[in-house]
Amino acid sequence: MGRAVTVATCALNQWALDFEGNLARILKSIEIAKCKGARYRLGPELEICGYGCYDHYYEPDTLLHSFEVLAKLLESPVTQDIICDVGMPVMCRSVRYNCRVIFLNGKILLIRPKMILANAGNYRELRWFTPWNRARPHIEMGLSGVEIFTNSSGSHHVLRKAHTRVDLVNSATAKNGGIYILANQKGCDGDRLYYDGCAMISMNGDTIAQGSQFSLNDVEVLVATLDLEDVRSYRAEISSRSLEASKVNSYPRIKVNFALSSSDAICVPTCQPIQWRYHSPEEEISLGPACWLWDYLRRSNQAGFLLPLSGGIDSSATACIVYSMCRQVCLAVKNGNEDVLADVRRIVNDEAYTPEDSQEFCGRIFTTCYMASENSSQDTYNRAKLLAEQIGSYHINLNIDVAVKAIVGIFSMVMGRSPQFRVYGGSSRENLALQNVQARVRMVLAYLFAQLSHWVRGIPGGLLVLGSANVDESLYGYLTKYDCSSADINPVGGISKTDLRSFIQYCIENFQLTALQSIMCAPPTAELEPLVDGQVSQTDEEDMGVTYTELSIYGKLRKIAKAGPYSMFCKLINMWKGICTPREVASKVKHFFRMYSINRHKMTTLTPAYHAENYSPDDNRFDLRPFLYNSSWAWQFRSIDKQVYNLESKEGKPVLEDMD
Repeated sequence: MGRAVTVATCALNQWALDFEGNLARILKSIEIAKCKGARYRLGPELEICGYGCYDHYYEPDTLLHSFEVLAKLLESPVTQDIICDVGMPVMCRSVRYNCRVIFLNGKILLIRPKMILANAGNYRELRWFTPWNRARPHIEMGLSGVEIFTNSSGSHHVLRKAHTRVDLVNSATAKNGGIYILANQKGCDGDRLYYDGCAMISMNGDTIAQGSQFSLNDVEVLVATLDLEDVRSYRAEISSRSLEASKVNSYPRIKVNFALSSSDAICVPTCQPIQWRYHSPEEEISLGPACWLWDYLRRSNQAGFLLPLSGGIDSSATACIVYSMCRQVCLAVKNGNEDVLADVRRIVNDEAYTPEDSQEFCGRIFTTCYMASENSSQDTYNRAKLLAEQIGSYHINLNIDVAVKAIVGIFSMVMGRSPQFRVYGGSSRENLALQNVQARVRMVLAYLFAQLSHWVRGIPGGLLVLGSANVDESLYGYLTKYDCSSADINPVGGISKTDLRSFIQYCIENFQLTALQSIMCAPPTAELEPLVDGQVSQTDEEDMGVTYTELSIYGKLRKIAKAGPYSMFCKLINMWKGICTPREVASKVKHFFRMYSINRHKMTTLTPAYHAENYSPDDNRFDLRPFLYNSSWAWQFRSIDKQVYNLESKEGKPVLEDMD
């Protein structure tokens, strides 16, 4: 083999079980790679069937159709004269493997099963596949002289994750030298996850080529021409590697009459490392959930979105993400993306339409609805109205009091008693019931308007209802079951209140949405209790008895640090030393776990949300914990009390017996 090699890696927007579409995107990527001179093309993990097939992997149809697609690839003239590396499931001796199939000119060269299966967090690969234990790791391959390593991945986006991914890829060749090529899935393939692309090529510990992290392009091909002598000279300087390499057994080879480079090439490329362009968390929120929404919209055959817009931070952030989506769509069309233009025209049912202005396009596909009650303030009404005007959404104002009074009236007529708010002498149970009625009425109305508002406007199609409960509210359970947080999808359900506030500030500065300034200043409130002198008296943090900042900390300790009540207490007395006494920490931890366990059942009906945070309480896929707890936590809380007693005794403080 000569020195210069030209290789290609891909980020493909594959869709689970969309065999026809997946095949077309694979062929397109191979064609682009060949046009750019590549002699090897790497694709994402399980790209033939789509990564997110889940229990469809149990079905023989999935295996059958995957091999049918492979047959099409083998016989296609597009795949001639280039080594193709594709991902698909393979069954051997009744054992199912997650494989890469490498072929050249109609012949399969190698089927490589995955050795280490992802089986934590959102991943359940061991449920469907068996790891392959007969292959050797890349370190031994490198010592045996292998110079190019490839990774076909299905890695989803989480806020602030890109640094970890890039560091892992670069570190794989930093000590041992070599070329590392990463391909990744991109887009929403039918579930809560968004795969963010980030195809990359690294050499000797440095990034050489970077693909985009967020893009509306279904097919992205990254090509680089590299000098193998750079790998050889890098390795020659590492004496410890040379000693190990001299003792290693030869790694098995498959000989092929095909070269990645020309042996008589004179012009040798000079590869300069590049600095990876990282997005800020605010940019990630602006781009990732927006791309996810676009995929969901265009693949669900709906005509747009409807959002109950309250004028608060969460629903306003959701509106801004939809607006960001509209901006990205208009930019993609401006840059000549014919696939996006075709999707737009199908969604708006107008073959002559071309989106040029993001506000105008937003008005076609996005409806916002302010649902006032007698407990709503003029401030939130004004904030919602102004934001809708600035992003261009079709905005509806309505009042829910008639519906609420009708429902409460039915109860009073049947039971002979009328519940009252707390401020009018009612009990806590009455007060909560009256709040929940308002919240649930809003959910019913949201779906009614989503189904019929376009019909009234003479526009075909229905709308997807968007939820806007953030990850901290879900963790605590500060939402009504089956209220307007119950929706079709939720782009902010995996994002903390703190990050959403930063995102709102980002939108003020980058989208010039001045309406958000007053939203940033207002305290979060549900506006479900009566106003006092026309002003809001109810705030989220006062209702919860905990701040959103504290909730983020509890969430990370509970899920990421895997802390129960006692462990969380032990960590927090050190973390909050000088801020809270051990007794105060104990009280806070107990309060959180009581409310978390009481409300855990709400997570079983949680709206499918964009997964952006590793402490998400999503019961359906990610956070596999019970939803019926003994909320007294008697044993756990008693262990905390003992430690508080010991700490206070050491400090000579008077010890109080009743910790609650």
